[in-house]
Amino acid sequence: MILALLMSVPLTAFAASARSEEVVDLGGGFFGGGRALLNKPVGKARAGLVLLTGGDGNIGIGADGSVARSGNWIVRTRAAYLSSGIASITLDAGADPAKAVELMRGLAPRVVVVAMSRGALKVSGTLGQRPDGIVFVSAMLDAASPSLGDPSQLPPMLIIQHRQDSCRFTLPESVQAFAQRAGSRARLLWIDGGSSTGDPCQARAYHGFIGRESTVVQAITGFAGSLR
Repeated sequence: MILALLMSVPLTAFAASARSEEVVDLGGGFFGGGRALLNKPVGKARAGLVLLTGGDGNIGIGADGSVARSGNWIVRTRAAYLSSGIASITLDAGADPAKAVELMRGLAPRVVVVAMSRGALKVSGTLGQRPDGIVFVSAMLDAASPSLGDPSQLPPMLIIQHRQDSCRFTLPESVQAFAQRAGSRARLLWIDGGSSTGDPCQARAYHGFIGRESTVVQAITGFAGSLR
């Protein structure tokens, strides 16, 4: 199913509050690289998100919860799901995604893996834990496909892509091809508008949904809530 969304909805809770976050160690990293930031809503979580950033995945989570590299939209909006009763865990480069799914399984009835750009290469490492859904956002689907196998056999998926994304690794045509192979397992959401500056594969470009963050967050929230 292909969805078209042209207007954003204001989102008031972008910035994560350090006081609401918990630093957890998922192992698998050097010099604290296995750390992750856990955000939990008040009461029982409706769903849990495992957030995998793009690039090299290194966001520099300190023992005190500080974040050295916070420009990625996933990092900037990590606490925005709390108002919808959804927990999230944001992984640093060396953190084990499979352990993140396992941890979130103990907190929420449904667990969704959200992978940005190069983070899609880590999704195969979560499949053994049977996540309930996967969201690919500006994802490197051509590169990730060999490790993912037949997309029609994957959990339900939401694929979010900006129509003007000109990063050579995440061009819209590669997204369309993957969605076609996935068939009814995938929903494809096109994003328009926003702004773009600098390297087309970096966080300030259309690739990073500048000015359209609330639309992307709302789509992920809706998808997570739709799973049964």
